[in-house]
Amino acid sequence: MNCFTTKYMKTRILQLFTLVCGVSIALLSCKKLDLTPTNDLTADKVYTSAGGYKQALAKVYGAFALTGNASVGQPDIPAEIIKDEGNSDFLRLYWNLQELTTDEAVWSWQNDAGVQGLHELSWSSTNSIINGLYYRSFFQITLCNDFINQSSDDNLSKRGISESDATEVRKFRAEARFIRAYQYAVLMDIYGNPPLVTEQTEIGGKDLPKQIQRKDLFAYVESELKAIENELPAAKTNEYGRADRAAAWALLSRIYLNAQVYTGTERYTDAITYCNKITSAGYTLHNNYRELTIADNHLNKDEFIFTINYDGTSTQNYGGTTYLMHGPAGVPAEVSGSSGNWGGLRITQQFVNLFADKSGATDSRAQFYMSGQNMDVNDLYTSTDGYSSTKYRNKTRAGGPAPHQDVAKDFSDIDFPLFRLGETYLTYAEAVLRGGTGGSLTTALDYVNRLRTRAYNGSIAGNIPSSALTTDFILDERGRELWYEASRRTDLIRYNKFTTAAYLWAWKGGVKNGTAVNAKYALYPLPPTDLTANPNLRQNTGY
Repeated sequence: MNCFTTKYMKTRILQLFTLVCGVSIALLSCKKLDLTPTNDLTADKVYTSAGGYKQALAKVYGAFALTGNASVGQPDIPAEIIKDEGNSDFLRLYWNLQELTTDEAVWSWQNDAGVQGLHELSWSSTNSIINGLYYRSFFQITLCNDFINQSSDDNLSKRGISESDATEVRKFRAEARFIRAYQYAVLMDIYGNPPLVTEQTEIGGKDLPKQIQRKDLFAYVESELKAIENELPAAKTNEYGRADRAAAWALLSRIYLNAQVYTGTERYTDAITYCNKITSAGYTLHNNYRELTIADNHLNKDEFIFTINYDGTSTQNYGGTTYLMHGPAGVPAEVSGSSGNWGGLRITQQFVNLFADKSGATDSRAQFYMSGQNMDVNDLYTSTDGYSSTKYRNKTRAGGPAPHQDVAKDFSDIDFPLFRLGETYLTYAEAVLRGGTGGSLTTALDYVNRLRTRAYNGSIAGNIPSSALTTDFILDERGRELWYEASRRTDLIRYNKFTTAAYLWAWKGGVKNGTAVNAKYALYPLPPTDLTANPNLRQNTGY
């Protein structure tokens, strides 16, 4: 199934390369770390060929899907998160901050580390999920920085790498730069003003990393993606699960759509430009919406641009799509294709009401489990209050078991689409409606109706006229199309509906019917440990 980060990755990933043995993510010490490995698998042995570099690159990718604790190089992930390794998975941390804080999700277990206060939008700077994502993102950035250093032209020359191998390794280096840019885009969106640590910082002087302002970080991410665009493999030519040019275009279109939030200056025309690159690259909508998030969704190369790959036997942890498969409350094992549900995730009635027909018989994107569940979330932490999700199912499109199902059915085989064509269509439409040039309302309407035709199982009954195509409609349609795909918080902020009274949902602000909250919650706080250790850092306003 997941051809790059699966079978050999679990057993080899932690052996391959241990030069980066730890990170206080803002590099808490001003002294250089002792990077001498404790085993005999040194850089000089790993980096002798393109094959060796590819194995090391697998560790960079693997940081998306594998978890770890202090013994494997993540000493700064909060202790309460480490107790359950699944909580240290990048996707679970990121998903929680993007979804549990919105109308799309609530979680039953208020005693779970970091959960209480997320949906209520009342967290503090010591929240372990907030701090955990920060450290996890920087952990992967550190792996990227080291790989970028190891694959420099100087090192390739010193190690006698042949020119043909060097050409291949430079593509690997561009992929590592893409992953680093992606993680900095996450930090820009979530925290606003983190420290900036690059390969030069890692090599360079004795000073602690400097904080970068959000608009400057935007410029950095943009410049990195443009610099590597032509170094990455052409769209649709790389191995499944690895970055190509379309992945860079998709990330650029996403940050351009949100540029006004990040920098104060709109970039809708640029968003359209990069959407056009994607739509001209041969991607098409997969013909069945409900096959986007199931166990053999690795077959969806028609629509998927970039994924985090999970495998039931080789990437076992309780984060990622395992969390999205098990988490929904009340869903029977035979429906989810798992060993049972955790009684955790539910959905507010305000989000459910985006669908006129909640059964899914009309719009197939309505994948709710309703039996034994109340639609209204009358009590935030009662597992039967709120419908549940059946969107992530560990079964194949034929209804059979997952290709790499573990015997106990504990772990997911479902890959997570970080970027797919459906988002591109909606980005294009919104950017056109907001005044961007280089596109047309006719094409925007066509893209939206293609999504709706698929959702309505090939029927045009759900198609809308041009008069219905508004920015507010796009927000609702993004909800219907992209729900549980870790984008809702960012979308609500862009529409000024996250902290304000312009849109209320159950228990927003800790009030049953919802209330506006302090605008500071549009950004998460930086971890106090980094603020204490690095005097260059300043906390976000209000924390």
